[in-house]
Amino acid sequence: MKAKANGQQHLIELGRHIVADSRICGGQPTFKGTRIMVWLILEQLEDGLSWQEIVREWEGRVSDAAIAEAISIAPLVIKHEPFKGFHVGARRKPARRPAALAA
Repeated sequence: MKAKANGQQHLIELGRHIVADSRICGGQPTFKGTRIMVWLILEQLEDGLSWQEIVREWEGRVSDAAIAEAISIAPLVIKHEPFKGFHVGARRKPARRPAALAA
């Protein structure tokens, strides 16, 4: 994963074919160079479309390799939600203060 920050905008490369950019589709994961959201492809797969049907429907803008990558990150994709990161639920414990400073 590569992250690039430009002021307020953030681009996170989730793989070779998928990015999450706060300026595009509200930060939802999309396929590079398109506004095709990953959840749309996952929904099409769930509805029973074959990979070839999906590639044909999107006129080749989504490749077989991109579909495979979408499947691999499926647990990270939430419909209509921006990408929040890999460790969204993880919380850091507050730093312990040494006993000498606590008094």
